[in-house]
Amino acid sequence: MDQIDQKILVCLQEDCTMPISEIAERVGLSPSPCWRRIQKLTSDGVVRQRVALLNPEKLNVCVNVFVSLRTNHHNMEWAEKFCRDVAKIPEVVEFYRMSGEVDYLLRVVVPSIAAYDVVYKRLIKIAELYDVSSSFAMETLKYTTALPTHYAD
Repeated sequence: MDQIDQKILVCLQEDCTMPISEIAERVGLSPSPCWRRIQKLTSDGVVRQRVALLNPEKLNVCVNVFVSLRTNHHNMEWAEKFCRDVAKIPEVVEFYRMSGEVDYLLRVVVPSIAAYDVVYKRLIKIAELYDVSSSFAMETLKYTTALPTHYAD
């Protein structure tokens, strides 16, 4: 991956509906080679998918809750069932298995604390957990889905 590919990725992360001609102009190519590069980045799996980013305020899901989960169960059967069931909860928009003192970290988006309580009750029904700790974001200081491209080879 060269600097032109990296510039193309920056454009796509900014707006994946940007016309090929505009991307090509920004990166210093003509449209056909630019389109071929985008196709290659897609077929190579660098571009995983193209999505629309929605406004959480318009959807009434402005409350971000970071949920730290700890468990005493560390076997594959438990973990596979737990992960499969948590992934089915639409309010869980990010879900990570962690190292350190926390086993799992979730980001949950909801309209209110009461709505989070419904999600919390669903979580504790899924599996036995040792500890559930929830933190509510007071303010979003930075949010982006754009990944840094300058580390790519």
